[in-house]
Amino acid sequence: MAMQGLLSTRRPRRGGGFTLIELMVVLALISVLAGMGVVQYRNSVQRTREAVLKEDLFRMRDAIDQYYADKTKYPASLETLVNDGYLRQIPKDPITESSETWQTVFAEPDPSNPTAEPGIVDVKSGAEGKSLDGSPYNEW
Repeated sequence: MAMQGLLSTRRPRRGGGFTLIELMVVLALISVLAGMGVVQYRNSVQRTREAVLKEDLFRMRDAIDQYYADKTKYPASLETLVNDGYLRQIPKDPITESSETWQTVFAEPDPSNPTAEPGIVDVKSGAEGKSLDGSPYNEW
């Protein structure tokens, strides 16, 4: 009987609920996973912008080459490519979000025709900063 009295005075253990440590561990795991997700999202957005920039540069350079092949001279400006139908419009630089920041590279003057105006031979991004691979945008 003495043993039975001792057992009956103990409180029964509750089965529901979580301890504070369990809750802290779960919250820590959730915050680590959320942080990793945010970093991956930001990197994917940046990778997308860089892919669009490479594609825009390729298309504009291709239009310059087509213009030269058709007219045997380089275009005087990017607007010339639009006016002559080689581009629908000057694309926005996805990094600077402006179509006014493109940097044009002009051809060397022709020594056989010094009065001819040199045209655009290449175009580069006017964005400052570096890409995810570490190369500067303005060198692409």
